[in-house]
Amino acid sequence: MTVSSVKSNHSDSSRLLAEFFELGQQESISPFLQPESRKWAVNLTLKAALVAALLLVISFTASFYQETAAFSNILLMGVYFLAGIPSLIEAIEDLIDGEINIDILMTLAAFSSVFIGSGMEGGLLLVLFSLSGAMEDAVTNKAKGALSSLHKLSPTKATVIEADGTLIDKAVRSIPVGTRILVKAGQIIPLDGDVIEGTSSVNLVHLTGENFPVTKTVGDTLPAGGQNLEGALTMIVIKNSADSTLTRIINLVTQAQEARPLLQRWFDKLSKGYAIAIISLTAIFAISLPQLLSIPFLGIEGSLYRAIAFLIAASPCALIIAIPIAYLSAVSACAKRGILLKGGITLDALARCHAIAFDKTGTLTTGELTCLSIEALNPTDNNRQSIAEALAIAFAMERNAVHPIAAAIMKYAEGKSIPAIAITNFTSVPGYGLKACIEFPNGKTDVYIGKPAYIIEQQKSDQQASLAKRTWEIEEQGELLAVLIIGSRPFIFRFRDTPRLHIADMLSAVKKRGLQLVMLTGDHFNSAKRTANELMIDEFHANLTPEEKLTYVSTIAEKKGLAMIGDGVNDAPALARATVGICMGKVGSSAAIEAADVVLLHDNIELLDWLLEKAKQTQKIVKQNLFLAVFAIIIASLPALAGLVPLWLAVVMHEGGTVLVGLNALRLLKQK
Repeated sequence: MTVSSVKSNHSDSSRLLAEFFELGQQESISPFLQPESRKWAVNLTLKAALVAALLLVISFTASFYQETAAFSNILLMGVYFLAGIPSLIEAIEDLIDGEINIDILMTLAAFSSVFIGSGMEGGLLLVLFSLSGAMEDAVTNKAKGALSSLHKLSPTKATVIEADGTLIDKAVRSIPVGTRILVKAGQIIPLDGDVIEGTSSVNLVHLTGENFPVTKTVGDTLPAGGQNLEGALTMIVIKNSADSTLTRIINLVTQAQEARPLLQRWFDKLSKGYAIAIISLTAIFAISLPQLLSIPFLGIEGSLYRAIAFLIAASPCALIIAIPIAYLSAVSACAKRGILLKGGITLDALARCHAIAFDKTGTLTTGELTCLSIEALNPTDNNRQSIAEALAIAFAMERNAVHPIAAAIMKYAEGKSIPAIAITNFTSVPGYGLKACIEFPNGKTDVYIGKPAYIIEQQKSDQQASLAKRTWEIEEQGELLAVLIIGSRPFIFRFRDTPRLHIADMLSAVKKRGLQLVMLTGDHFNSAKRTANELMIDEFHANLTPEEKLTYVSTIAEKKGLAMIGDGVNDAPALARATVGICMGKVGSSAAIEAADVVLLHDNIELLDWLLEKAKQTQKIVKQNLFLAVFAIIIASLPALAGLVPLWLAVVMHEGGTVLVGLNALRLLKQK
């Protein structure tokens, strides 16, 4: 191994360690772990909780037989070790920090049960508590992937052009402003810079969400994260890695996530007051009951026993377990329909939304160009034979290109069974179009196809004005186009990004719910207007940058609650800031998918109305469960405090309430 390779490996390791700590990633992807060890670290708390639950079941069964009583106690110790020790450690840390919450209450209730001979009931509380915590951790870890995905999008190295012309690969983080770098065809642009040499088409779909390449030439600015499709580009770095476009979007995602209000904060405040109240009441009952009821302090009828029974029975198992079951039932029903929700609380937020914002390309539309028609500019060419000939020539040329327009023309020609014809002297002009030569009976003819501005230059001066006027008229209608010239005969290919199937019906159904529909897109105004009119969306905003999208989303979300549906990296900040972020799963970028709260795995946006109805149903079930859970706590704790029922019966009554609300929640499994 050479010295340079050792330095490179050391640099890569340092970068991985820095990203791991900066992004707060979960332990299962820690660079300190061997690859074969990481699979054991995935969902470790959930695995421990499930093992503890299994041990509890076996221990409970073994406790019925005298010869296995000792074995039952050993297994119960295992339950307390797996489910209790982590809770105990966290409770001690919370107490040191001056925090008193439901976690401390549950831990105190569980371990206190051992002192009154009810260790099995305490084990049950610990298992239920640890299962709830494991589910919460799994949801939290999902949210930490967004920034990691954004980091992976940007290359770690760039090709630097030295003063003598030699090429050297250097780490992106060490490249200063003013450095010349080379971006080859097919590479991702590593840093923001200005083009000083070369012309090429650049796909900015990861940044804008629009899958239509744009031409970049000398004097143009290139953002980090774009993909160079054709020619080589030489550029001068204008921003270092800390100030690049991707880094700015990462900061936007971070700010949006931190600014987003979380319902969990309300639960944390409630838990502190509830825990303090129950612990205080337990102490008061233990001390005051001997004087009030003339009962002993110790013993099975004593105040200490009753107070601890009250503490255990008042533990909010139904609130902690039965409510998540309602969400999980709804999440499961959604998953069967191809809708992934990152946490059931998303359904509550969705039910509160009064507006929905849509990205255009890849969300409301398919994201793929469709060739609509071919138009001959000269009336003499407006016949089936001339049109077929033009399509055959375009097919022959475009099958040598890599471009969304090329794919659309090829599909259109294949659909009409038009064969390609022989061409010679094929040349690609990166960022502008294609050139070739066709052998006709009367001799060779030059043919061109590509961007209107490039093709118009190839026309005779007396024909340029009419072609420019016609292309402008078509572009004003919100359509994309390519121009083919066969000698001096111009033909116009018209393209459109077509709306998704059934999207209009879905939007109509959502409108009937009284929700406001808004379209936010980075696409140009005419294209956005055409789509908005076609789908009857009253409000739309075009030519938006990621920052502008975030501003619109933030404003609407603060006023009335907003669900945002998108797919590109440019949508990631808006998805994170919206009340609910919804991402298309197939076409969506990894960053947008990770930043979103809901992922439509099959791009099945037509199920949005169904999802909104499921959110409303879930909210109703959750409210019912909240009432039943509180009722279960009251009906179990008060009789236990009064000594009317033994501890085991109070726990059964308490857990019976949990079962009741769980069964109520299972109604959400229905997919209709």
